[in-house]
Amino acid sequence: MPWSIFDRKAQDSTEWSGFLEQGTKLEGKLDSPGTLRVDSHIVGTISSGSNLILGESARGNGELTANSVMIAGQFDGVIRARTRVELQAKAIVTGEIETPDLLIAPGAIFDGRCHVISREDSTKRVTIPIRSSAARQ
Repeated sequence: MPWSIFDRKAQDSTEWSGFLEQGTKLEGKLDSPGTLRVDSHIVGTISSGSNLILGESARGNGELTANSVMIAGQFDGVIRARTRVELQAKAIVTGEIETPDLLIAPGAIFDGRCHVISREDSTKRVTIPIRSSAARQ
């Protein structure tokens, strides 16, 4: 059926929920059941039931919550991921990250704290202050 992309019953929560393209500005709160890609300016709270991707042109501050978060742009605030946070080579992130798995690619800048949580018990955590050498310049 060619119009199945409009059939909500046919959509799985792991599918793409949407995109916020460059030039768009979002202020407030956005909840998405599936994967969401943001390439715009955001101020506020974004949560995804699946994956959240901030592209290279994304700029924002606030709070991000998802199963996994990948950032290639700039973000200042709190990031919570149930499985993983990945900072790509051009990412600039300040604030706090809470996740069981953090990957910082060479070239990425992170200035803040990482709360490494246990996958089995989220009350068990280790807090690690991180300051990228590039952030001092």
